[in-house]
Amino acid sequence: MTIQNAIADLSSLLGDRLQCSKAELEAHATSEAHFPTTPPDAVAYPLTTAEVSQILQICARHACPVVPWGTGTSLEGHALAIKGGISLDMGRMNKLLEVHAEDMDCVVQPGLTREELNQALRTTGLFFPVDPGANASLGGMAATRASGTTAVRYGTLRENVMALEVVLADGRIIRTGSRARKSSAGYDLTSLFVGSEGTLGVITELTLRLHGQPEAISSAVCAFNSIEDAVNTVITTIQMGIPMARIEFLDRASVRAVNLYSAAGLPEQPHLLVEFHGSPAGVAEQAERFGEIVADMGGSGFKWSSKTEERNALWDMRHKAYYACLALRKGSTALVTDVCVPISRLAEAVRETRADIDASPLPGPILGHVGDGNFHAILLVDPQKPDELAQARLLAGRMAERALRLGGTVTGEHGVGMGKLDYMRSEHGLAWDVMAAIKNTLDGGGILNPGKVVENEGDNRTVATK
Repeated sequence: MTIQNAIADLSSLLGDRLQCSKAELEAHATSEAHFPTTPPDAVAYPLTTAEVSQILQICARHACPVVPWGTGTSLEGHALAIKGGISLDMGRMNKLLEVHAEDMDCVVQPGLTREELNQALRTTGLFFPVDPGANASLGGMAATRASGTTAVRYGTLRENVMALEVVLADGRIIRTGSRARKSSAGYDLTSLFVGSEGTLGVITELTLRLHGQPEAISSAVCAFNSIEDAVNTVITTIQMGIPMARIEFLDRASVRAVNLYSAAGLPEQPHLLVEFHGSPAGVAEQAERFGEIVADMGGSGFKWSSKTEERNALWDMRHKAYYACLALRKGSTALVTDVCVPISRLAEAVRETRADIDASPLPGPILGHVGDGNFHAILLVDPQKPDELAQARLLAGRMAERALRLGGTVTGEHGVGMGKLDYMRSEHGLAWDVMAAIKNTLDGGGILNPGKVVENEGDNRTVATK
């Protein structure tokens, strides 16, 4: 059994939709973060669920690894073929299949991106709210349990996926969940596959919860003298029950980055960027109440706007913050890590993380979706200096340990991939062994995205030779 034998069989099935050119392999060999280039042996482009099933049957027969690929925007090496095999690119399965406006749900293929979905929904009065920043595929977002800037109001993918169609490692096709708003019928398999990162099955269809487009939207920005003042403003806002749609934090280093990259013109101080959704009167009241909290916390420069172009400019700046941070150090790459803690411990977590980074030789802007206790550090390293990457990993490890000490998690939205494997035992204990047992039950051959999420599962099986 060899990978090359699997490629030969797949070529007969797919024809020119199985690619082995250097350009195709290189395009599926990199991620957005610091991980080394890892090309697969071939790239497959299925068009239907039936083809995905056939591909997995062939790969199972030849013990050939299969790594699902969305748009390649993940940050923990989720989609890298670290053991070779097939990169299963779902980009051509990108149709919006059904819209049920009266039930506020839709059915999509996994390769459709969130921006494409919302463009198609514009005339319905509905939208899909989960916004991780990148224009990621919806299948990839479900596989990594993505969230982002709007999760504080609308939830993550876990709350917005109602049902799935999934192909298992042996080619079986199953459906999980339904279009009903609730169910007590058996195990919640939908939630099992949401966040499984392609290690348990390949998602080929999603039923998604939609939301009404808000009647009015306004955004605001304000500056603070310290990280503590900004974060305490967040805590007070949440505890007072003000229904924020977004509440984002940028520290001084992040503000400097977006000023240089996007000409934002912000004072070089910690900032909050916020957004309100609702009726015109409700949005105005929410902004006024938030402004009062900002004033009480010593904030300054509070201004809000309901003008579409101003709001779009604000969030475009925020979504480009990662690239702005990279530009702070020419030629750098980044170890991008995230943690999530209970909201009451957020100020402590951010303050201690900032102190750790300041005591290190590395630049490391901090920003995040602080409305739900989630923040990121973008640790900038010279790719030619292994000692810097080692230092960044130490800092990321301290962040993870701190999050667990404060009652949180080692990743709020990036997922595990291979980047967070070292922390899974500390967070989950024996429950991590249960995850491995589930993996072994559904993928006994270890072909689905080996080396991710659970410990060394790919190393304990016979992996096909090249």
